[in-house]
Amino acid sequence: MVTRTFDKAPSTAPLMLKAVLPALPVIGGLPGIKHAKGSVPEIVLERKGVVTDLKHLEAYNEVCGFPRGDHLPATYPHMAAFGLHMALMTDTAFPFAPMGLVHLRNTIRQHRPLGVAETFDVSVRAADLRPHPKGSLVDLITEISVEGELVWDEVTTLFSRHKGGSAETSPAPLAGVEAPDGVVHWKLAGDLGRRYGSVSGDRNPIHLYPLTAKAFGFPTNIAHGMWTLARSLSALQNKLPDAFAVDVEFRKPILLPGTVVFGSRSEGTDLEFGVKGAKKPVTHLVGRVVTEA
Repeated sequence: MVTRTFDKAPSTAPLMLKAVLPALPVIGGLPGIKHAKGSVPEIVLERKGVVTDLKHLEAYNEVCGFPRGDHLPATYPHMAAFGLHMALMTDTAFPFAPMGLVHLRNTIRQHRPLGVAETFDVSVRAADLRPHPKGSLVDLITEISVEGELVWDEVTTLFSRHKGGSAETSPAPLAGVEAPDGVVHWKLAGDLGRRYGSVSGDRNPIHLYPLTAKAFGFPTNIAHGMWTLARSLSALQNKLPDAFAVDVEFRKPILLPGTVVFGSRSEGTDLEFGVKGAKKPVTHLVGRVVTEA
């Protein structure tokens, strides 16, 4: 396993351009651009001594609906890791070209709240390349540590569509779980993808404008899955314990602009939640929070 250490977060703008190149005819097949096949790279990307930018945190809280507090929102450490995610996915040793990958599932485990003023280390690696009935799945594993203590980790599950898939080797975490009905309506503006993209660095064209999204097969631009998760957890903020795991599955994209409905329910000590369409009962996201000891 090779470790690559970054002094600062990789700039996502050039990485986005690098992500597009493998999807282009002819260019995508050139050496140095074409991605390898068959296995995950034996690479760990890391940053040490990360300090939270308070202005950035405030902008993130504003677009995602979190209140100010002494601790980071449970989804915020993903921001510190996103540049490393992009650097890993654009490495030609990564088994799939980034454009066309679908963020299918996400798991976050908050072992304890992470203080706004705490300094932390971030590491990212790929793991568990496995079959899916319509292609393949691969995970990005992110870990956040403070002085050697693991305080937060994340599994970002990506789906690559291709022929020759087969049944998953293990059941999906939220198989059979349906989104609860709700009454809370969120009216989402057409520029939501651009506003979240400016904060997160995720300026994938499918999120920005109708024209750029149509180039990738969408009728219009779509909301980021991680924004939908963050907005959901902000709505549940007062119900979340200090230590918990949250699993989510992104089922259908949210077209912008649009209106969606958020709902939640308690299932014993667990908390299930979901986001559905307001006009049609289409499930966009379903999730479950499990309290950890």
